Amino acid sequence: MCMLTHDSRLADFPSLNEMTYLNTAAEGLPPVGVREALQTYFDHKSMGMSGREHLFEELQRCRERAAGLLKMDTAEVSLCSCSSEAYNLLASALALESEDEVVITDLDFPSGVTPWLALPEKPVTRLWKSRAGVLHLQDLDLLLTEKTKLVQVSLVSFLTGYRIPWAPFRDHVRERAPHAVLSVDITQAFGRVELDCIDADCLIASTYKWLLGIHGGCVVAVPKASADRLTTHAGGWWHIVNAFDEDRFSRAESVAGAGSFTVGMPGFSAVFALHASLKYLSEIGIGTLARHAGPLVAQVYGGLEELGIPTMSPHQPDHPSGIVAFQHSRDTEIHNALLAEDIHVMRQAGRIRISVHGYNQPEDIDRLLKAIQRALG
Repeated sequence: MCMLTHDSRLADFPSLNEMTYLNTAAEGLPPVGVREALQTYFDHKSMGMSGREHLFEELQRCRERAAGLLKMDTAEVSLCSCSSEAYNLLASALALESEDEVVITDLDFPSGVTPWLALPEKPVTRLWKSRAGVLHLQDLDLLLTEKTKLVQVSLVSFLTGYRIPWAPFRDHVRERAPHAVLSVDITQAFGRVELDCIDADCLIASTYKWLLGIHGGCVVAVPKASADRLTTHAGGWWHIVNAFDEDRFSRAESVAGAGSFTVGMPGFSAVFALHASLKYLSEIGIGTLARHAGPLVAQVYGGLEELGIPTMSPHQPDHPSGIVAFQHSRDTEIHNALLAEDIHVMRQAGRIRISVHGYNQPEDIDRLLKAIQRALG
C-alpha cells in the first residue's frame, strides 16, 4: 500500500533511502506525485493566457478534494498562501474592538496568537495556560465572559503534541461564551489524524507539513452557518463579487465566508501540489494512515519512558497526535548524535520534537531510541 510499507514508501519518497525522517511537523516530504503535478502546472503556465483555464479548473478540483476530506461542502473551503495570512484575514472579519476579549493558549503557534496583539485597537487578550502540558477546562472558566469574541486553539500543539479533547472543550466554550467564534488551527492534525473538530467556526491548516504539499498554500474552512460573520474585510479581486462592475469604485462586496479568504490570484503551484498530495492521502485514507502511525507514536512514548525521559505532554491514546516532544539538559548532544546518523527531528530552545507520519516504520523508531540511548551513555 502507498506509503505504509517499507518498499512502497521508498518508491513514493525516495529521499527516505538516505535518512530516517521524523520531522514532518516542521516540513513534510512530498510524494513523487507532487513533482509530477508541479510539472503539469509548469506546462499549463507555459501556455500563457490560454493555460489559465486549466489553472482555475485545478483550483476547483483541489477545493473539492479538501472539502471531501473535511466532510464539508466545496463552498465552505478556500485557499490562501499561509496560516499567517489566514489569521490576519480572520482578524479583519472579526473587526475586534478594545473592549472585546480573545482567548489564546500557550501551546499555540505564533500565527494564531499574534494577529490579535498587532491590531491598531487591541482587544483584551486572555491566556489559557497549560499545566504539565495539558490544557484544563477549569482554567478556561476564568477566561470566558460575555465579552469573549474569539477562542483560538490548535487541535494539536506544535510545541508538545498535546491534542485537545474536542467535544468537551467545544461544549464548554459554547455554554459559557455562546457568541464567541471558535477557531482551530489544524495544521498539525490535518492529513495525519481523523478530525473531530469540523463543527468549529473556522479551521485553518498550512499545506506543507502533514498534508505533504509545498510552501505557499493554506486551507481555510468556514461552515455556512458561520459564513456571514466570518467574511473578510480586505481589498483584492478574486473574492470581490463586483470586482469589475460599474460600481467597483464606490463599494467592494466580498464573497461570504471561506471564499473571502482567497483575496487575489491563487498560488497555483501550491494548488497543484496540494491537489496531488490530497489525492494521495485520500486514496490511502486518513483513518488507515492514523492506525498505522499511532502504534509508532506509542513506541516513542514507551521508549522515552524506559530511558527516563519525561515528555512535555502525556501520551493520549484516546486523542492521538503525531508529535512527541521532550526537554533535556543534553538536548544539543542528543540532537547532534541523531544528525550524525541521519535521523532528523526538530530541536528548538532545549526542546526535541519527534513527529511520526505514515511513511515512518518501526525500524525508524528503533533507530531513534537506540541513538538517544547511545548519546546519553
